[in-house]
Amino acid sequence: MNALKEKYRKDVAPALMKEFGLTNVMQVPGLKKIIVNIGMGEALDNPKALEAASGDLVKITGQRPVIIKAKKSIANFKLREGRQIGVKVTLRGEKMWALLDRLVNIALPRVRDFRGVSEKSFDGRGNYTLGLKEQLIFPEIEFDSIDKVRGMELTFVTSAPNDEQALSLLKHLGMPFRKV
Repeated sequence: MNALKEKYRKDVAPALMKEFGLTNVMQVPGLKKIIVNIGMGEALDNPKALEAASGDLVKITGQRPVIIKAKKSIANFKLREGRQIGVKVTLRGEKMWALLDRLVNIALPRVRDFRGVSEKSFDGRGNYTLGLKEQLIFPEIEFDSIDKVRGMELTFVTSAPNDEQALSLLKHLGMPFRKV
């Protein structure tokens, strides 16, 4: 079992029950899934870029990504419905806990001039989205093997009913939020 999952069960869940006055264990907010997404406008001109981004996601997550197609045509972006424009991976279970552990303990501290992540990226329903500017912060990615630096988006979907409980959950799990 992952160390972070063990910490959640032994330390975080009881602390959240006490903090929010919850009486039932099933009311405690938990992490449901993490969605890692790379949107690529350049995939319209360069189809090989999609394969490279897909390979990077496989290295980072350990799971094969799904190719995302455009839902609508947008003339200003020269985008047609059905064209491939990104890749995403949905992680649950052990892979989810392993990615969160690596993100908090290894990847985020490698960001240059890192002062913490923003608390303003919650959606109002207890989900948090974190944008990363480059895939190089993950130790699995070798600098020489990439063709281009790409950003990615990580969405943490929680069972928390509101942003306050989700923020507390992520803080207890070690997410380094910026001091305001």
